[in-house]
Amino acid sequence: MYNRLMLVIGIDPGTATTGYGLIKVHENGETKLIDSGLIETDKDGDPGGRLDKIYTAMLSLLKVHSPDIFAMEKIFFFSNAKTVIRVGQAQGVLLLAAARSKIPVVEYAPGKIKLVVGGNGRADKTVMKEAVRKIFGIRAEKGKKTHFDNVADAIAVAMCHVRMTSSPPSREASAGKGGETNGGR
Repeated sequence: MYNRLMLVIGIDPGTATTGYGLIKVHENGETKLIDSGLIETDKDGDPGGRLDKIYTAMLSLLKVHSPDIFAMEKIFFFSNAKTVIRVGQAQGVLLLAAARSKIPVVEYAPGKIKLVVGGNGRADKTVMKEAVRKIFGIRAEKGKKTHFDNVADAIAVAMCHVRMTSSPPSREASAGKGGETNGGR
């Protein structure tokens, strides 16, 4: 499945903010950040309208960039049931956009992303942001530090996929503990 000329979109799903990051892997194995940002919705907006905005914006991104892989962070644990339902709804429309665009989907658990990109399966947001900054030399815009969390998380998801597929699969990955493919093409 690995191709040294690959464009991966990483997604940090959410209803208020969905982060995305596109990474291009060149023939020599070098990675380059192509685009990153947020899809934002009004927290007081109509739930259906918010999901429509996420779906439409993602379809547009996928059409513009035509990534080879759609890598998304799995919902792992939330203490607030309302939050997990909303994030699950956002994931649903994001998966639909990928399916409609015929892009294969892989999902990674937060601990796997933290281990592969940050070097520790329990790395906090500060460690993850620093890892992304070191890899790509990017900084948060002034006044947008909380939004950079979502963008950095999305870039980390894409980087996780790149690293998971750039070397021979480990026993752990081949045993199904790494990314999981959700159909797609």
